[in-house]
Amino acid sequence: MGSEILQVTGRAVPLVGNDIDTDRIIPARFLRSVTFDGLGANVFIDDRQQLQGEHPFDQAQYQGATVLVVNRNFGCGSSREHAPQAIAKWGIQAIIGESFAEIFFGNCLAMGVPCLTATAEDVAALQAAIAADPSQPVTVDLENLQVRCGDWSAAVTLAEGPLQMLRSGQWDATGQLVANGEAIAQTAQNLPYVGWQAIAAS
Repeated sequence: MGSEILQVTGRAVPLVGNDIDTDRIIPARFLRSVTFDGLGANVFIDDRQQLQGEHPFDQAQYQGATVLVVNRNFGCGSSREHAPQAIAKWGIQAIIGESFAEIFFGNCLAMGVPCLTATAEDVAALQAAIAADPSQPVTVDLENLQVRCGDWSAAVTLAEGPLQMLRSGQWDATGQLVANGEAIAQTAQNLPYVGWQAIAAS
């Protein structure tokens, strides 16, 4: 189908801290936007302003990163879909963490952004490796359930259901509709209540 996600490789950005909630990811004042366009520029905006350029999302060495490495209970708080959208609009394509809030995880899955978990020790080691050499690419391997950075590697986990959705492309609901357009049209033709107006007119 073309939506299969088997691997994400790119530079990474470490974001250290537990319980980073969705209001910190994208403050409530940005929820008034009709579309998600432009949210990437304002991801973590309050934290970034407070740190005056020292936030990882502002530091030059992490610009263009596609993998985000976080700690425990990332994405907790309100269920706003704008949070994963803002992260993705900034450029993140996969997230490695100790644990994720359930609704945030589900919103990421619906967008095709894998959220994989690793042990606290492995997350800390990966964050340290990235900080030591931000130019070094990180590979998130969904086929072998592994994250690699240079010579270092660690196991990552993802529940079987979401894993198969990502591997098969079934996370992409719109893509599935388009791919099965002819079958949907055929089924619709065979449903009498779909053409009730034409029947009534005759």
